[in-house]
Amino acid sequence: MKILFVHQNFPGQFPHLAPALAARGHQVLALTDEKNQRPSPVSTVRYKTPEAVQVNGFGRSYATHAERGYLAARGARALRDRHGFTPDLIIGHTGWGETLFLREIWPDAKLLVYAELLYRTRGHDVGFDPELQQDSDEARMLAIARSAHLIQGIVQADAAISPTAYQAGSFPPELQGKITVIHDGIDTAKVCPNPQAVMTLPGGRVLRAGDEVLSYVSRSLEPYRGFHIFMRALPEVLDARPQAQAVIVGAEGVSYGSVPKDGGSWKARMLAELGDRLDLSRVHFLGRVAYDDYLSLIQLARVHCYLTYPFVLSWSLTEAMAAGGYVVASDTEPVRELIRDGQNGRLVPFFDVPALSAALIRGLAGDPEADRLRRAARQTITDGYDLHSHSLPRQIEWVESHAPMG
Repeated sequence: MKILFVHQNFPGQFPHLAPALAARGHQVLALTDEKNQRPSPVSTVRYKTPEAVQVNGFGRSYATHAERGYLAARGARALRDRHGFTPDLIIGHTGWGETLFLREIWPDAKLLVYAELLYRTRGHDVGFDPELQQDSDEARMLAIARSAHLIQGIVQADAAISPTAYQAGSFPPELQGKITVIHDGIDTAKVCPNPQAVMTLPGGRVLRAGDEVLSYVSRSLEPYRGFHIFMRALPEVLDARPQAQAVIVGAEGVSYGSVPKDGGSWKARMLAELGDRLDLSRVHFLGRVAYDDYLSLIQLARVHCYLTYPFVLSWSLTEAMAAGGYVVASDTEPVRELIRDGQNGRLVPFFDVPALSAALIRGLAGDPEADRLRRAARQTITDGYDLHSHSLPRQIEWVESHAPMG
């Protein structure tokens, strides 16, 4: 088959699937944003980066994504008209609108989409955190407005894939029949326990497996990933465990949600709130780090903390579990899909700061159940989320099952 991947940040969610399909003899090409600098495992062509749309209010989200969809379609039209390329299958991510108009360029191609999450007005992230979010009519209306292109994208598709049952379940029942749940996959041969793991902090301190290290990882340090809750738990944890070192990975910006109302970063806000209650000599903010350093951190940490609103599940959780991590996590719906309290990790209510502190202290002090929980955490990933034995073969089968007849 001729297969076209469409993703503004390619390879995005397809770093393994695209080259695997090429290795099976398919002609694979990717269409991506002209400013995308990520290395690609397959040949790429590029479409023009959209400019900011001059639309305000509830229509801004759709206008922004429709503009990107138009520019992606214009790039697709050039592929068709100038180069004679007509794909049998198109595989794209609905999140940025790139697939919205591709049916008009190639009406006979099968369209498969990655359905990451649908914004919902109730029961998910909207209004979840009353301290920082308004549970208002306007907030719910905005969630509906932000969902328009996502719904249109899956309605147009022949089939969709979603990485977790929670994320697939965010779509309305009448669309869920199109969705197959297959996780992106974790390379458990690479992400594995390592009793020799070592990490050197910027100041020169060397951390090793067995040290009393508490890790927290997020793309950005923000409430959606429970950063404010984690920080409020730290003073009690560090007071109780005088040898503990907290290592925090993540940028100071915002990936989800919004910045503090008074400006600045959530890191700055939490440091101001905690003041001298926090022993900053034992709290290490690393920003974003190289993957190998991140991997060493989750391998050597005595406790890994993962918190999230009801939202997209982070790779850091699945990778920490694959690394045999002792995970203390929020008792929220996406996490419960992987972690069962007392079986392969510890769960605490998202907003219960004392319970979080107690659970982290328990793990740092040497929970007698730690080895069993670590083994079970890794077993969960190797059994159902392993890239090579589970996810990638199922992804390939899913794609090839949609080959055009004849």
